[in-house]
Amino acid sequence: MKNLPKTIANIEIIKQLIRASGSIGPNYIEANEALSKKDFAMRIKICRKESKESRYWLQLVEVNGEQGEEQRQLLIKEATELMKIFGAILKKTK
Repeated sequence: MKNLPKTIANIEIIKQLIRASGSIGPNYIEANEALSKKDFAMRIKICRKESKESRYWLQLVEVNGEQGEEQRQLLIKEATELMKIFGAILKKTK
């Protein structure tokens, strides 16, 4: 993040990205501590939603150079994989 252009847009995008990506882990922990199947499913849905939002912000953030673009694409791929994992978990809970 230190190598990202310091534009006004990027600063706001990074704030949103940190919020979205930072909530995935705590919500997953909450899902594993859920009191009911319904609560578990809701927390996993939140994880999937935050993964989607993280991917969105990653697509918008401006990066420097080829190495920055490669790193961004890797993070987008990871966010997409998380979305798929949480989607698969949801299907199995039904």
